[in-house]
Amino acid sequence: MKKIISAVIALAVVGFAFGQTSSLSEPDPTVIGADSAKQALRQISVDRFEVEGSWNAHISPDYGIISSRLFNGSPMMKEPLKGEEDAEDSKVLGVKVEFFRRGINSFYITSTRPIPIEGVTKTISLWVAGRNMDHDMYVLIQDYFGNNFELYLGNLGFSGWKKLTVAVPPTPDGEHGIIQQSAYNGVKPGIRILGFRVDCNPMLAKGQYYLYLDDLRVVTDLYDIENRDEDDINDDW
Repeated sequence: MKKIISAVIALAVVGFAFGQTSSLSEPDPTVIGADSAKQALRQISVDRFEVEGSWNAHISPDYGIISSRLFNGSPMMKEPLKGEEDAEDSKVLGVKVEFFRRGINSFYITSTRPIPIEGVTKTISLWVAGRNMDHDMYVLIQDYFGNNFELYLGNLGFSGWKKLTVAVPPTPDGEHGIIQQSAYNGVKPGIRILGFRVDCNPMLAKGQYYLYLDDLRVVTDLYDIENRDEDDINDDW
């Protein structure tokens, strides 16, 4: 009887945990690293890929040739952020890779400058048209102290547009992992997005490959920034 009761309780706990997210395929920013009710979550559009020359594409010359440019278009399923319905959003970034031969290789899509994100970032998302190729995509970031990290966005084995989302794991102790803020340093909290890396499936890395990107967004916690007193002094001198 005790075993039955324990099993029922365990199932109830699991059901409650699943009930915390609206989708099992997308991380819930409200419960990532949440140790108190003091959160001010905001979804921010970091880059809509509207400016030519703001992103670069790179591949080793031993592997192939790569080029990138903007195209007219946008994912039909994408919804604009509240208050930004009239913002310019008519372009997507296209990347074309011409492989010399099959092999284990990667290519990079990087911002001309690291993109700073204020607050404590919970999730990073990106709309991608992966052309149903079994390649893997990562987002490249720098933490508060300039340490480089990569987060797995997802596999590109799908047709059409898809929104890829990854959670930014909180540091377990403030000294290891991705650190986004520190009580011992006066600089504003945040990370920097450097770009993306695509690791190619060696059996599929041949011929030409096309990839399209749109609307890089984050969900970030701006509680410390929004609740700072106006007469407080910044610890940045």
